[in-house]
Amino acid sequence: MVSEINSLGIFGIDAFMVKVESDISPGLPVFDVVGLPDVAVKESRNRVRSAINNSGFNFPVGKITINLAPADIRKEGAIYDLPILLSILISSGQIRSNVSSSAFLGELSLSGELCKINGVLPMAIEAKNKGIKNLYVPKENALEAAIVGGINVFGVDTVRDLYLHLTNEKLLTSTTSKQNISLDEDDDPLDFSQVRGQYRVKRALEIVAAGGHNILLIGPPGSGKSMLAKRLPSILPSMTREESIETTKIYSVLGKVSNNNCLIVKRPFRAPHHTVSPVGLSGGGSIPKPGEVTLAHNGVLFLDEFPEFTHASLEVLRQPIEDEVVTISRARGTVTYPCSIILVAAMNPCPCGYFGDEKRTCICSQRAVSNYLSKISGPLLDRIDMHVDVPAVSFYDLNSDDEEEKSEYIKQRVEKARKIQTERYKNQRFNCNAKITPEALHKICDLSCNAEKLLEKAFHKMDLSARAYDKILKISRTIADLDSSECVEVNHVAEALQYRSLDKKYWRHRE
Repeated sequence: MVSEINSLGIFGIDAFMVKVESDISPGLPVFDVVGLPDVAVKESRNRVRSAINNSGFNFPVGKITINLAPADIRKEGAIYDLPILLSILISSGQIRSNVSSSAFLGELSLSGELCKINGVLPMAIEAKNKGIKNLYVPKENALEAAIVGGINVFGVDTVRDLYLHLTNEKLLTSTTSKQNISLDEDDDPLDFSQVRGQYRVKRALEIVAAGGHNILLIGPPGSGKSMLAKRLPSILPSMTREESIETTKIYSVLGKVSNNNCLIVKRPFRAPHHTVSPVGLSGGGSIPKPGEVTLAHNGVLFLDEFPEFTHASLEVLRQPIEDEVVTISRARGTVTYPCSIILVAAMNPCPCGYFGDEKRTCICSQRAVSNYLSKISGPLLDRIDMHVDVPAVSFYDLNSDDEEEKSEYIKQRVEKARKIQTERYKNQRFNCNAKITPEALHKICDLSCNAEKLLEKAFHKMDLSARAYDKILKISRTIADLDSSECVEVNHVAEALQYRSLDKKYWRHRE
């Protein structure tokens, strides 16, 4: 008798349907698994055999053939243990139940218990899209799968529990989507009110949040670059449901979703150490996995000590920043990961850290400053919208009793500007100013006559590249949105030009 069980697999961060077929025929005892399985899938034979025997069933004697279709896509991991076991029990007549509208996922222990697996959320989404009505997963994954809604999710502890449910002897309770939303709030959230002074930098980060721009913070040690960067998520717009699910899919595939916080509703903040490899940053490996740039999707990627990253690691960022995707090609296929991020980088202006400081003397030679800055290539700098000086904090600001503005008030202005952009770009393939396409740039960034004259003068005086010109236009548009202005005025362009420090001040030291 041939049985067929619905299951699913993962390729990249997307799922695909898998048919687990089982055939038991007379002959010498053989247990074969075909359909391009990896080593973990082949090892399921031993787990399934033990789980069947230890759950009170009889392992059939004969030639057992398991086919995982489609056969041209490699099947990875132990997620097929449960559907393989179920297909064998149905083929051998030990379970009689109609499971055509159900799908099954789960790794088995030798005793027949189901173990937690990775990638349940994207598989639940695919199951719903394919018309599956019931999804059976390990109990630890039930809340995560129920996020999707519109599909009955059953958390299973043991094979025996599943048997009793399928035979209507003891029904399992489906997991409802109302149980699974976690706000994931911090007890002591980071807030801009905790940062003394640095009003100009706070303003720059407000513009970053309002327009989705990238930024480079340049300043001496102890000026608060890291402190400011870590508080950027507190003023970013709240995530939409679609963004939350898309981000959670990435963490689900890597097994980074906990049962208590199964839906990510706070924008990610990733801060890899400067020793990270290019593969760790962009993703890859023999079996491709998402890297830091993908883990920061819909959030912030913070690179502290920017020049200390290896040249290869920094250059690997160029294409993801521009295209918002990472494409990894291997012999098995090509995987594409999303990476729509805000890049925040921080660096000292020179090796000693005090070049241009008003109080401390820089001990670096001009050659040392030039070599230090040359670690960051011109094309990469061009992809960073804003270059902002972060001066040392004065004693007056540190000792002041004045109350600093809280993140919630800054966030209100940011969300107001984002609302303007959402309405403006509702029929476009982009949703914020930083992503304006070249063909739409001049139409959207409508300059007044005086603003156009100022930008022309700055273009020649600062020797701006075409990409830098585009960045300044986009920043000006964001500043205008914060002012609720339809037209980009001269004061908006003037402020935008202030956020290109490397074009004005440091670039000459690289000649």
